Amino acid sequence: MLYIGIDLGTSAVKLLLMDENGKIHNIVSREYPLFFPHPGWSEQNPQDWYAETIEGIRELTADCDKSQVAGISFGGQMHGLVVLDENDEVIRPAILWNDGRTGRETDYLNQAVGKEKLSEYTANIAFAGFTAPKILWMKENEPENFAKISKIMLPKDYLAYKLSGVFCSDYSDASGMLLMDVKNKCWSKEMMEICGITDQQLPALYESYEVVGNIKADLAEKFGFNSSVKVIAGAGDNAAAAVGTGTVGDGMCNISLGTSGTIFISSSSFGVDDNNALHSFAHADGHYHLMGCMLSAASCNKWWMDEILKTKEYAAEQEAIVKLGENQVFYLPYLMGERSPHNDPKARATFTGMTMDTTREEMTQAVLEGVAFGLRDSLEVARSLGIRIERTKICGGGAKSPLWKKIIANVMNLKVDVIESEEGPGYGGAILAAVGCGEYASVEEAAGKLVKVVETVEPDAQMIEKYEERYQKFRKIYPAMKGLFQELAE
Repeated sequence: MLYIGIDLGTSAVKLLLMDENGKIHNIVSREYPLFFPHPGWSEQNPQDWYAETIEGIRELTADCDKSQVAGISFGGQMHGLVVLDENDEVIRPAILWNDGRTGRETDYLNQAVGKEKLSEYTANIAFAGFTAPKILWMKENEPENFAKISKIMLPKDYLAYKLSGVFCSDYSDASGMLLMDVKNKCWSKEMMEICGITDQQLPALYESYEVVGNIKADLAEKFGFNSSVKVIAGAGDNAAAAVGTGTVGDGMCNISLGTSGTIFISSSSFGVDDNNALHSFAHADGHYHLMGCMLSAASCNKWWMDEILKTKEYAAEQEAIVKLGENQVFYLPYLMGERSPHNDPKARATFTGMTMDTTREEMTQAVLEGVAFGLRDSLEVARSLGIRIERTKICGGGAKSPLWKKIIANVMNLKVDVIESEEGPGYGGAILAAVGCGEYASVEEAAGKLVKVVETVEPDAQMIEKYEERYQKFRKIYPAMKGLFQELAE
C-alpha cells in the first residue's frame, strides 16, 4: 500500500509518497507566499496552502497505482492561528508561529495571569508565537473578526478539515496553542475562559496516529483514489519530524535545522522544567516530549547567503572553513526574536568580535556556530533536569551540510546520527498514516523498522574543549545585550 505524508511548512508544502516498507516513491514541493504586513508580523493565506496541496497530491500520485493509496497524514508548522466563520470561510490571514505582534498579550498572560497558573493549566508559559496570545490580540485589535469566529484551528488541521470535513487536531500540535492541558490531554477550561472562547470553537482531539475520517468523495474522484482512503490526524512539524527520524520512546533526541531550529527529547512520562524554558508537549507516539525551539536556524544561513553575500552557492561558501573552535567572531541568531530559553521577542541578531582582518569565511562560520550555540542553550536546560543525552538524530535543510553537522556534534558533545531519509515531517506524516491504516501496531514499531541510520558524526575531544570555551563566552553575550534590545524595540 501507499501512504502520503504532507509537510506543511512556512515556505512550501512538501508531499511524500511512501510504501509499507518505508521506500519513498516520489516527493513534490510547492511554494506559496509569506507576508510581512508590519515589521515583526508574519502571515499566510490558508487558501494558498490548500490550493498547492491539491495540486501537489495530483502531481505526487500522477504515475502511481492510485488504488494503492491507503492513507494521508501530516506534519505541520505549529502555533499558527487559522479562524473560520460559520460558513467555513477564512476570516483573516493566518498569524504564523514566527509572528511577534503579541508582546503585550504574552506579558499579560505571564504576568497578570501568572506563569505558575499557566504552567498549572497547560504545562507551559506564554510565548509570543503561541496561539492563545494571538487569539487575545485578535479580540483586542480586531473585535469584528473575533466575533465571527466559529472554528479555531492550526495550519495542518485546516488541510485535514478541507480533505475530510472533520474538525480535528492532534495532541502534539494542540500542545503548542497554550489552550490544552498537556498532562491530561484535554482543552483547558481556564484558558478558554481567559481567551473568551468556547470548546465548540475548538477541534476534537486525537492521537497523531488515529484516523479522523475518510477523504471527501469529490476529492477521491478528482484524484482517482478509492473513497476508503483514510485521513489520519498527523502531528506538529517537530513531533512529525521526530517520528520520521525514529525519535520515539524514552530518552531519544532529535535536532532539526529547518527555518526554525529545535532540540526534541522524547519521554515516556510527563515532565516540566522549573522555569518552563523548554516546552512540555505531547508526542506523536502517544507519550510526551520536551522541546527547545529557536525561531531562526537554517533561516539565519539563508539570510546571510541570500541577502548579505548575494549567493546561492551555500556549499562553496563553507569549503574554506577549517579552523573549527578558534573563531573570534560570534553571532547571536535572533533574527525574529527568540523563544527557548530566553522567551524574548525583542532580541535581535548581532555579530560581535570582528576586527580589520576578519574574513568572509569567519563570518559564515559564526552564523553556523551561533545556531549551534543557541541550540545548546536548550540542551543545557535538559541536562539540568538530569536528562543524559549521548547522541542525537538530525534533520532539516541545514542537516545537508557536513560542516554544520560536525559543528553541532562538537558544540554539544553529542554523537550525531544521520538517517537514510532526511525528509523529517513528511516522512513522519507518512509513517503516521501507515500506523493509522493498521500497517504497524504502533509508532515505535513503525519507526524501529523503517528508520535507518547510515552515518554517525563523532565529536572530537580536542574540538569539544575548544568549543566549550567558545560557548561559555557566547552565553554571556545575550545577557549583556538584553537591556539594549528592549531600548531599541521602543
